[in-house]
Amino acid sequence: MKGFNYLSNVATLKISASQCTGCGKCVEVCPHQVFALEDKKAKLINFDACMECGACAKNCPAAALYVDAGVGCAAGLLVEWLRDRRLVGINEKCC
Repeated sequence: MKGFNYLSNVATLKISASQCTGCGKCVEVCPHQVFALEDKKAKLINFDACMECGACAKNCPAAALYVDAGVGCAAGLLVEWLRDRRLVGINEKCC
């Protein structure tokens, strides 16, 4: 089953196949099943489902992943959550 997709071809996610060790951490931590292990390497299987949370890059021991965390949907959801709870002002930046 294919997960929820965000905007097409806009995520900043990049993977370096030459650096990937195939540990599978990205597959474990990705909340939207963006990755799969194929031929002992991580592969992007659903790029448009990436919400740019940064969990994959932060947990990659080989530094094979890059994502500009904080610019995508995850940042928007967090800011909205903080504003709803009045933890951040309407015009205030949180991150």
